[in-house]
Amino acid sequence: MRLGVLDVGSNTIHLLVVDAHPGSHPEAVRSHKTELRLSELIGADGRLGAYGRDLLVAAVAAAAAAAREEKVEDLVAFATSAVREAVDGSEVLEAVRLKTGVDLAVLSGADEASLTFLAVRRWFGWSSGRLLCLDIGGGSLEIGCGRDELPDLALSVPLGAGRLTREWLPDDPPTRKQITALREHVWQQIADVVPQVHAQGAPDRVVATSKTFRSLARLDGAAPYALGQRVKRRLSRRGLEGIVDLLSTMPNADRALLPGVSAGRAPQLLAGAIVALEALTAFAIERVDICPWAMREGVVLRRLDWLNEEEQLRS
Repeated sequence: MRLGVLDVGSNTIHLLVVDAHPGSHPEAVRSHKTELRLSELIGADGRLGAYGRDLLVAAVAAAAAAAREEKVEDLVAFATSAVREAVDGSEVLEAVRLKTGVDLAVLSGADEASLTFLAVRRWFGWSSGRLLCLDIGGGSLEIGCGRDELPDLALSVPLGAGRLTREWLPDDPPTRKQITALREHVWQQIADVVPQVHAQGAPDRVVATSKTFRSLARLDGAAPYALGQRVKRRLSRRGLEGIVDLLSTMPNADRALLPGVSAGRAPQLLAGAIVALEALTAFAIERVDICPWAMREGVVLRRLDWLNEEEQLRS
């Protein structure tokens, strides 16, 4: 069947269309993105307001139209931290439903971590043993660890690259004082959850996923993504140290010229690199494997599991 997943994130509105059947490998057919920077539209009062609401409605309507063009049979739509944290989030969701017909479910941070973990587990398989999975989004850092398909521990920490850039790195390029303050903040936030992660036992494999980690891996010498998903890619702590030093003195325009870095993501990359470096340092990790699948693929897999269960009940 043709399945669509609409992800309303802090940075982008992303429709992923896949041809998928229970037990088969989901094949991507189309990816439709609108860069909205939803989290940046939230005002000092914590509301998206009419302007942010109308932009979101238009973006969701465009994604829904793209899904219809691709003859999507089943559309799963959800929103993450930006809408979840907006004071008027419920009003915005109702406006989206009334004007587009799309009913957005709001995922919790733990949901995000669990679905990402599921995708990583299916990608690397049971032979990977106990997994530790890290995912840096626009609004939060998700952490999942465990030995099964779903994590024994699923955490969400408010350390998204967009959030931290907006709150801690207002200058371009940022000052040394701003960077130092951000690193101290990130370290403390991660240090608070280290005991919970360590209590799960040492991981057999540490995996990172998300656009931020993929961009950082590219800067650390990983193969271009034009070579396909199945090329092995890794990111090292030592490489991250050099990347943080490099990005700290570069204006956004220069960062956008680096391999694997888009103009839209360039302003957030330093904050993302700092989160990645502090996380690897806090968890005593030397390197991570990069997984091409993340939360959207996890949603696809969970939906296919549900459809398979429904089919078995009917038969």
